[in-house]
Amino acid sequence: MTTILCPTCQQKTRYDKTNAFRPFCSDRCRLIDLGEWASGGHKIPSGLSEDDIFSEEMENLINQSLNDA
Repeated sequence: MTTILCPTCQQKTRYDKTNAFRPFCSDRCRLIDLGEWASGGHKIPSGLSEDDIFSEEMENLINQSLNDA
């Protein structure tokens, strides 16, 4: 039997087919994690800041790409 720590509450939990919520210990912890993703609490780093995304240079690149298409 493999045990891991639940990503939400850090409780030891089984990581096998008998745990329907794996890698979480419960449906509650699974839903808490989902809520974090939905509210922006968890993010996948993009390497770009908001200033980069909304910069004039980026807008020019987008417009140029649209004009070339």
